[in-house]
Amino acid sequence: MAESRDLLIEIGTEELPPKALRLLATAFAEGVISILKESNFLSGTSHAKSFASPRRFAVSITNVREKAEDQEITEKLMPTVHAVDASGKATLALQKKLEKLGRAHMVRGLPDVWDGPDHLFVKPDYVWLRSLAKGESLQAFLLRELESIIRKLPIPRRMRWGDGDVEFVRPVHWLVLLFGETVVDAELLGVRACRYTRGHRFLHPAPIHLDQPRDYEDALEKRGYVIPDFERRRARVQEEVLAAAAQEDAHAEIDGALLDEVTALTEWPQALAGGFDPAFLELPEEVIIAVLQDQQRCFPLRGGDGRLLPRFIAVANIASRDPAVVRHGNERVIRPRLADAAFFWRRDRETPLRARLRGLKEVVFQKELGTLHEKTQRVSKLAAGIAGHIGADAARVKRAAELSRCDLLTQMVGEFPELQGIMGRHYAALDGEPAEVCAAIDEMYRPRFAGDALPETAAGQALALADKLDTLAGLFGIGQAPTGDRDPLGLRRAALGFIRIIVERRLPLPLRELLSAGFESYGGRIKDARADLEAFIFDRFAGYLKDRGFTTLPVEAVLCQEPQRLDLVPRQLEAVQAFQALPEAESLSAANKRVANILRQAEAKGEKFKAANPKHLKEPAERALYDALDHTYQKARALFDRGDYAGYLRSFAALKAPVDAFFDSVMVMAEDPALRRNRLALLAELRLKMNRVADISKLAS
Repeated sequence: MAESRDLLIEIGTEELPPKALRLLATAFAEGVISILKESNFLSGTSHAKSFASPRRFAVSITNVREKAEDQEITEKLMPTVHAVDASGKATLALQKKLEKLGRAHMVRGLPDVWDGPDHLFVKPDYVWLRSLAKGESLQAFLLRELESIIRKLPIPRRMRWGDGDVEFVRPVHWLVLLFGETVVDAELLGVRACRYTRGHRFLHPAPIHLDQPRDYEDALEKRGYVIPDFERRRARVQEEVLAAAAQEDAHAEIDGALLDEVTALTEWPQALAGGFDPAFLELPEEVIIAVLQDQQRCFPLRGGDGRLLPRFIAVANIASRDPAVVRHGNERVIRPRLADAAFFWRRDRETPLRARLRGLKEVVFQKELGTLHEKTQRVSKLAAGIAGHIGADAARVKRAAELSRCDLLTQMVGEFPELQGIMGRHYAALDGEPAEVCAAIDEMYRPRFAGDALPETAAGQALALADKLDTLAGLFGIGQAPTGDRDPLGLRRAALGFIRIIVERRLPLPLRELLSAGFESYGGRIKDARADLEAFIFDRFAGYLKDRGFTTLPVEAVLCQEPQRLDLVPRQLEAVQAFQALPEAESLSAANKRVANILRQAEAKGEKFKAANPKHLKEPAERALYDALDHTYQKARALFDRGDYAGYLRSFAALKAPVDAFFDSVMVMAEDPALRRNRLALLAELRLKMNRVADISKLAS
């Protein structure tokens, strides 16, 4: 058995992009772990840990084999009839196959017992090759595979440095590759492997000697002033911020994304409080938070009454001997930024929001889809149409739509693009617009990200749906649908937001009518891609439903019916799950699948059938099924009409016995054409009525 030791791989760089650090480190660790596991270098006792800090990412794995275990491989070669002649000798075809595989020496016979590392054997109808793949050494394996793993990392933009051709997310300065106490002899990204990591850039810039991988985390923290574990460092940042806020007798507003970014910017986090002129509190608090969080990566503070305080918590990457210097540095940068925001606030208010509408004619939305002014007109019309279906005031929805993008021309949104819609709400309120109009301007952009709040007002819901619909229809109509992992225009996010608003706000809007309105609003300017967009929305919808806890088969059973009322689908899925729990469910699902196959084969043969005629029912079992279906559906239809989908499906449990009896005693594909068509029509009616909620055949195993 090969010797096992611990393995450490660390790539040391210039400061890494903070928003990409966690993803890069995770992808690197998962890539290394996955390939080692697939190649039999890991055992059941191996344990891996990922590390990430501003100047490095690393992975440490325990109990890695020095040499991968030998692996037995069984490969199907060809049918016996083509491989072996009457005398048991290998045919020419088999000989050529073995020569191609480098095993020409095996053509002399086909023994049935194991007689070495390479072995041919016969199982019924096929000749197989069993071989033993010798395990590779770890060093050779790492030299070959690490470059491949690095090439596949999700690096948004690669860069070069110095005179070489090496490309990476940032210049690489050191590489640690330790297997037990041995340095793996390798070069990667232009750097030779060694056993020296680096500590904090300022607190411990000297190299840190590592005897073995298990020393890594302690050595960095105790000697290098670096907490390499991202999650531990994140917890440390949060603790520091909360403690500093408590000293201010305040509550820190901790945004998860900001916490991640600050963690990715610091190796030895130290929190300290600072302040700004209370006069700036006249600004909308979203502006102050944007300055503190987005521009300065500081945490805002609120008082006991929930109001924003003229204080903040900054997190430094150094334990300063004079914290006041660090505090004053943050305050000195924040002050002019707030002053700029106050200037924008005053200047923007000099021009009413509605006066900016004309200026949108000069701003291109998309070169093939026109200007933002044209988009605004389309969205206004769509939103007014949606308003009539969901109880919103159409006049106010149109007004909100007209004003919805005017804030894009303000200086404040020019400086803080993330405040679009939010500033529109504030400026509209100052202009005296109705509260519902102001709210809808802000809510049009919701949800802005996964898990974000949805529009609260009916006007906001209509406007948000119309805006997303216009974008989706327009871009699908000019052939700009997402491909693979690429979605630069955020259409997946738009589709998911569209779905969430309809489903979670329970809006009674038929999907196909919405899509038709979206494409028609372009007046023939784009191609009709309704079918493609509908398929795209259902694909997003399936993922959304699975994320909500619904399982694959029920989701497929409901969505394959292309339901047009998305708001009803969760209730339909709950009904399908309740149906699955019935003792009759398995039998009825299997029968439904059988019916589907019979009908599909009959249609392929050109059979035509309409409604079943009771006069042509000859066998007792088919008449019994006809009567049972008619009786069951009469009761079930009322349940469906009032939305009791569980009750509707449960009603059909009564059909188990007549369905079983029908298939036991009735020949569907009878020689008499009239009889055959009538029986096919009966089965088609059975399938149609059973499957109004979902295609039950999809539940059959």
